[in-house]
Amino acid sequence: MSFDLTTPVNTALLLYILYTVQRILFPSNSVPSTVPIEFKSGYSWMPKSHPPTLLFKTYTPKTLEPFNGEEGKRILLAIKGVVYDVTAGRNFYGPNGMYANFAGRDASRGMAKQSFDVEMLTPIDQPLDKLEDLTSEEMY
Repeated sequence: MSFDLTTPVNTALLLYILYTVQRILFPSNSVPSTVPIEFKSGYSWMPKSHPPTLLFKTYTPKTLEPFNGEEGKRILLAIKGVVYDVTAGRNFYGPNGMYANFAGRDASRGMAKQSFDVEMLTPIDQPLDKLEDLTSEEMY
């Protein structure tokens, strides 16, 4: 069995192998002069703008309550004293979502007990729940 270059298939295969080896050993480093057509309108997976970031702001149940996602507003929820911006999960935390009752509220007890009951939420006119009656398994 010998390699015969007189057959067109063997010649085409050899040329393809040589071309592939050349592309691997000497890759093209040139930068395209034009933007590809599919990216002219921008990347579809990138957000239009970064959401506003709030740092070092202290929230109380009353100041957290307006951030419940109604009228297209941001959605914040608190768990164990940490406030999370869950606006990106509007389908879950926004109005009519599965976790809508946690939006704009302290959701620590509800998340620990894995309960969606309104009784699990800290009332807006009271201080934050200390969670002292929870077991160690419920705390983590």
